[in-house]
Amino acid sequence: MNIASPGSVDVMGCSFEAESLPDFDEFDSYSVVEDYQQESSRRPSDCKMAAPITTIETVTITRPLKVIAFICGLIVIALMLMALASTDWLMAAGWRQGLFVHCIADDAPTPLPFNIPDPPDCYQARPVAYIRVAAALCVLTLVTDLIATLLTGLGLRSNDHRTKYKYYRVAVYIMIVSLVSILVALVVYPVCFASELNQGNRTVWEFGWAYGVGWGAAIFLFGGVVLLLCDKESEEIYYKERKIVHRDVEGSGGRA
Repeated sequence: MNIASPGSVDVMGCSFEAESLPDFDEFDSYSVVEDYQQESSRRPSDCKMAAPITTIETVTITRPLKVIAFICGLIVIALMLMALASTDWLMAAGWRQGLFVHCIADDAPTPLPFNIPDPPDCYQARPVAYIRVAAALCVLTLVTDLIATLLTGLGLRSNDHRTKYKYYRVAVYIMIVSLVSILVALVVYPVCFASELNQGNRTVWEFGWAYGVGWGAAIFLFGGVVLLLCDKESEEIYYKERKIVHRDVEGSGGRA
């Protein structure tokens, strides 16, 4: 206890004016002292300590599997561009056939496949239904995968976990459409070609590297879909609890 100034008492950083203390001595009755204690308990204290405040923070963590799914989408875009631009889907002696163009080599033996009378050069693909269907499905695969990859990237960039989930959910649905499209194209193309083998005028036919690239795109699409589906959304959110205590001393009028 320190004497801060005449007429005031400083107790543990809290000062009391002498005028606020009642005048009583050892001869005062017990009731008087009790009344003072009750009155003192009703007075607001100058020393205040705020109650601890507990805050819960939501922490959003980017999962590595989502990043890998995004990379898979980018790889599929590159592979589909290669497959669409190539003429090496179906090959035979002096003959190369793609989805949009077929080419005749200079030393191609005659008769040419499918009895085509054109000289050596590259021409627009034959107007056959299965070639057009396969080409349309591959274009659909490229477009849908591009959209799905973009949505996945936006989900990775977003800081709001609700927005992330919306992007991921739509992306996986679109990527499934892309996967189904390329699988149908890869199955329809060889099955329908087998029905016109008797017009091929070649004994040996083989599928080129572009057809294999299509299967590679399908594998990466399947991987992207699995990664987006298996990586649970709840694993990206963590709730961190933090307790904050504020100490505030007001009105400490003590002086040394």
